Amino acid sequence: MEGIIGAVTGKVTAPRSLLLGRLDAAGRLRLATRSTPLSRRASGELGDVLRPARAEHPWWGRTFSAG
Repeated sequence: MEGIIGAVTGKVTAPRSLLLGRLDAAGRLRLATRSTPLSRRASGELGDVLRPARAEHPWWGRTFSAG
């Protein structure tokens, strides 16, 4: 099963967890799951390569409940 990192909790430069999505049959990115809290090492490594989303991102401007 493949997922797409669609968003993070925390800062993009130091994410706390990942919000993973999958494309549905119509090609829309849908929230699939939230990762467990990231270790400091994983957070640092991901923070080095992740970039803030731009307006064309399918989740631009959306918020998700942490519950």
